[in-house]
Amino acid sequence: EVQLQASGGGLVQAGGSLILSCAASGFTFDDYAVGWFRQAPGKEREGVLCISSRDGNAYSADSVKGRFTVSSDNAKNTVYLRMNMLKPEDTAIYYCAASRTGGGASSAYDYWGQGTLVTVSS
Repeated sequence: EVQLQASGGGLVQAGGSLILSCAASGFTFDDYAVGWFRQAPGKEREGVLCISSRDGNAYSADSVKGRFTVSSDNAKNTVYLRMNMLKPEDTAIYYCAASRTGGGASSAYDYWGQGTLVTVSS
């Protein structure tokens, strides 16, 4: 059974940093790409970053380029989202998800974690 567990959210001041973790089970990164998405109140879910170890491709939203990075620890089957220089507009519930194809479209993802809330205060 494929499962994803996102954690690490919390309250942080603008300009601060936070690292989210996505613990995956039931699949390997050779078979699935893992993406991070977020949904702010009243807004649609949007793709943030995606990493695919299969082909090295990565998707990055323009709004987070230069501030957010994604990495994976294959031995732990965990993907990390490192968020630097956080802004109030980064406030959202962050989700990790798994896809056979990857990319920034949520429709491409078959499995989703439960989400973790990130709140950035000004």
